[in-house]
Amino acid sequence: MLVEVCANSLQSALNTQEAGADRIELCSELAVGGITPSYGLLKAVRDKIKIPVNVLIRPRSGDFTFSSDEFEIMKTNIELCRELGFNGIVSGVLHPDCSLDVDRTRELIAASGDLTFTFHRAFDWVNDPVLAVEQLADLGVATILSSGQQTSAVLGMELLIKLQMQTQNVVIMPGSGINQNNAPKFKRKGFKALHLSAARFCKTLEVEPKVPMNSSSFLFDNGIAVSNLEILTAVVKAVK
Repeated sequence: MLVEVCANSLQSALNTQEAGADRIELCSELAVGGITPSYGLLKAVRDKIKIPVNVLIRPRSGDFTFSSDEFEIMKTNIELCRELGFNGIVSGVLHPDCSLDVDRTRELIAASGDLTFTFHRAFDWVNDPVLAVEQLADLGVATILSSGQQTSAVLGMELLIKLQMQTQNVVIMPGSGINQNNAPKFKRKGFKALHLSAARFCKTLEVEPKVPMNSSSFLFDNGIAVSNLEILTAVVKAVK
């Protein structure tokens, strides 16, 4: 059974390789579901990691419906991953109604060239997962990462099994909440791959910071934070 680890740093990637896992999904910011890692992290991982690495292509947190400019950024990042010689791309695009954006997903797959393509957990938002599997199979997607549209893959097991039985051409890879205790359940059910982060928090400071830098008010699934033109114009006018 293939074990893929969602690594959010060089150290996470090194630990993944040392543990004997099969593949890495490289990203940043696990707390928001992952975004595309920086060039510096991409370069360091290519220099130090020997096992296959797939890179998450997602330009920001929030939803999976992207503007034209954001979509161009995604394609540029895919081009960079091809130049650096990574194994695969992990990405996905939805329409505002959470149906699969077939045309844009096709564009991302084409941009990926010979790199393998995984459709990520945007799949867990699609309103018709059975139809979406058929569409993604027709597009040539290699893998679908999913929790079975539940908060954990264990809770979504029923749908995951149904999807696995539906297709022979796409690997259904359970992810979310996977650990050493429940991983064998997925192997017994015949899944060919599983996905986990195995993340644990490591304290790095000797003192408590004076003010928090994390802001829960910025964490929305159905919207994104954008610098407001009217507010910016008013502030600039007030001080210039």
